[in-house]
Amino acid sequence: MNKPLNDIVRAASRREVLAVGATLAGSSLLVGCSLPTILSAGSPVKPGAFGAFLKFDPDGSVTVLSKHIEFGQGNHAGLAAIAAEELDADWDKVKVEQAPANAKLYGNYLMGGLQGTGGSSAIANSWKQLRTAGAAARAMFVQAAATKWGVAAGEVTVANGVVAHKSGKQAGFGELLADAAKVKPPQAPTLKDPNSFTLIGTPRVKRKDSGLKATGKARYTQDVHLPDMLTAMVAHSPRFGGKVKSFDDSAARKVPGYVATYQIPTGVAVVATSTYAARQARDALKVDWDDSKAEKRGSAEILQVFKDYASGKTVAPSGKDGWQPFSSHGDAAKAAGGTAAVEVAYDFPYLAHASMEPMNCVAMVGKGPARLMYGAQVPTLDQVNCAGVVGALPGSVEIETLATGGSFGRRANFQSDYVVECVHIAKKVGGGRPVKLVWTREDDMRGGHYRPMVHHTVRVTVDKDGYPATWRHRIVTQSIMKGAPPGSPGGKGLDTTAVEGAMGSPYLKATPVVDAQALTPDVGVTVLWWRSVGATHTAYVMEHTIEQLARKAGKDSVEYRRALYTKAGANRHLAALNLAADKAGWTTPAPTGWTRGVAVHESFGSVVAQVAEVKLENGQPKVGRVVTAIDCGTAVAPDQVAAQMEGGTCYGLSAALFGAITLTKGVVDQANFDAYRVLRNSEAPTVETYIVPSTNKPSGVGEPGTPVIGPAVANALLAITGQPTLSQPFVKT
Repeated sequence: MNKPLNDIVRAASRREVLAVGATLAGSSLLVGCSLPTILSAGSPVKPGAFGAFLKFDPDGSVTVLSKHIEFGQGNHAGLAAIAAEELDADWDKVKVEQAPANAKLYGNYLMGGLQGTGGSSAIANSWKQLRTAGAAARAMFVQAAATKWGVAAGEVTVANGVVAHKSGKQAGFGELLADAAKVKPPQAPTLKDPNSFTLIGTPRVKRKDSGLKATGKARYTQDVHLPDMLTAMVAHSPRFGGKVKSFDDSAARKVPGYVATYQIPTGVAVVATSTYAARQARDALKVDWDDSKAEKRGSAEILQVFKDYASGKTVAPSGKDGWQPFSSHGDAAKAAGGTAAVEVAYDFPYLAHASMEPMNCVAMVGKGPARLMYGAQVPTLDQVNCAGVVGALPGSVEIETLATGGSFGRRANFQSDYVVECVHIAKKVGGGRPVKLVWTREDDMRGGHYRPMVHHTVRVTVDKDGYPATWRHRIVTQSIMKGAPPGSPGGKGLDTTAVEGAMGSPYLKATPVVDAQALTPDVGVTVLWWRSVGATHTAYVMEHTIEQLARKAGKDSVEYRRALYTKAGANRHLAALNLAADKAGWTTPAPTGWTRGVAVHESFGSVVAQVAEVKLENGQPKVGRVVTAIDCGTAVAPDQVAAQMEGGTCYGLSAALFGAITLTKGVVDQANFDAYRVLRNSEAPTVETYIVPSTNKPSGVGEPGTPVIGPAVANALLAITGQPTLSQPFVKT
């Protein structure tokens, strides 16, 4: 059994208890307590002699502790390289280990101090932090050697993991480890001049986990097999918001391996001795669902609601639940008048994350602290939500983060949905017995947390030269941030995740009159950030609208954008566009049978320009060569930047061509990849990546490649057919 809550409270300091209690109750301020400190209350995790991010072994090897999850994006190599560069370590002796869950030590300041991975922030958030950690450890080894050898610290050098003096004395990290651990770490160590980097930005920075994954040694949640472990599956309502009215598990009890049935807040859980038995028993349940508060509309009906709001047929509420401006300058009344050069409406469907590994988790509750093992994308949120289930301080919930087969945002949500499910079940099982919760592909595909459905309307008038003079823009979509913890951005009023990419666009900056507003009506379907979030639709709308304007003006697509970027002072956009156009041979004819389309977009601090070569085969788009240019600041791991551009491009192309989740009477139509089609290997384009040289701090890479390919293809199709593509997916089934 768990300790009683009173015992847990008595074991914690009064300060911790007050802090956590107030935080969970929604208090916004506790004097003297930072949010990461509050959220880590009860954690046993302590930093080592060299700080929270570095460990050294007697053989001279270095372990970098990564506070960011590895779920296929390859960030561990870049994170390790940042520390190794300042440390001057032997790259071949550098390893990466997942850091434990502790927001105080491993908080992401780009996520409000929560420990988490998202928003393409891993390298950007850790840049200075890991450089400082590496430089501080280097200084400790230098001082230890200087003291041992009786020489000045300024005369000691470090290269490739070897500490040396001009007298010929030298030692590896392992030989100096005990002495270096006693040196007080400098608070503000001197960092390298980027011009002296020997590792960062070179092809040497390659993934450290490829061998483990290729040989099957990487450990995922499905690889966890603990003594006496049970497997659980949950029957969920087929409609969002449905609740259990009653259930009959008599047939489930007859399945060999069946152990127990439990009703939990999200459905009915069946526990068995194997995954097969759990599925057979779960599928044998007879559940009567209460749909009185469930979403019963189909996706077409919901979209029509959005359209009616955008057209003004339905009047929106006033105040914080009504229309919210996201860009406005000049006389707004002018944006509704005059002769429009382009007046269009765009529709985007719900999209599933479709990560290759469906949701799963292992939990142990009832003997000592609650323990969890799974791919934790935002462990701090999960700790807080699970602490509420077991009656403990958040930091005392121990999380071992495992390798994960994709996420694209799905494994991070305010409710910690599948993780809390697992903890509820493990709590009912009790005794600290391990329980592995497994979601099937069908559970995952129909389980919600989709990229929201979106409707845009755009009306643009132009000046005598064909450039935008007025721009009226309306976006209607669900809010991802509604229901966020108190103090989160977008929880009230404008949800910036719905408009990012349009808000702040250089095209709007270059337009004299702009009236742009967004509305986020409530819908019962659960939605979530999806790789590149708002940019998934705003990039398409902005770039395809600009393309239509350029063609109506009789101007070259690249030249038209250059003029607008120059007017807006968007130098990074201009540089990325110029590089992509040059490498693609924009001014030369495309290969016979192919047509080029161009698109440029900024997301997560990075600017990506793409030129796609497209043709129609049997009436459907086929994408061949894609030339990509990215300005992501300092490119720590160029090979990984290229890999992320390739992966992001294919992910975005898959969604643009085929992706759509639809509902009929509130029930999701798609259950697996047979109905939710994804890009096949034979359909993947050849992606070339070129990096704009930069000495700026690193910016995002994991997501910025996703939103650009859709409009680049649509713009090529516009050149082929003369007709804009106003809805996704391009290929209708």
